[in-house]
Amino acid sequence: MEGLKRYIREIPDWPKPGILFYDITTLIKDPVGLHHCVDALANYYVGRLIDRVVGVEARGFIFAPMVAYRLNAGFVPVRKPKKLPAETTKVSYSLEYGEDALEMHRDAITLGQEVLIIDDLLATGGTAAAVAQLVESQGGHVAGLGFVVELDFLKGREKLTKYKVHSLLHYDK
Repeated sequence: MEGLKRYIREIPDWPKPGILFYDITTLIKDPVGLHHCVDALANYYVGRLIDRVVGVEARGFIFAPMVAYRLNAGFVPVRKPKKLPAETTKVSYSLEYGEDALEMHRDAITLGQEVLIIDDLLATGGTAAAVAQLVESQGGHVAGLGFVVELDFLKGREKLTKYKVHSLLHYDK
């Protein structure tokens, strides 16, 4: 998997000085990189019962539908408030710099369904924990959380200890 890192552009001092941003747009524009990435995410879960794959706005929408297709599962979008047309369930959560919220259609998950959560990046773990809370509030079981990139130095995995977390690429600085 480390070979996928060559597709990820590193941008220093973005969005602010001192931050090194890992840009996946260079990965997803490359057909070979995208193919390997989606295959690696999906293959980890092949053979496991997965009913729904949840994708987190916005970059999770890139990977989750392709993983859902490969796993013969349905895709469920989790979005910022007031972006979904039907009745929703909402979770608010804290960020380093304030509060945020996410919503999912109230009928997206049914009791007992096995749900895989996919996003591009695991940083502090707040977003992933909030999405897991949404899934569980609808009676779903979080079968796992999959990420393309994990920033190990931010220790997001520590907020997700009750779940199986799988990340393709790890950065420790």
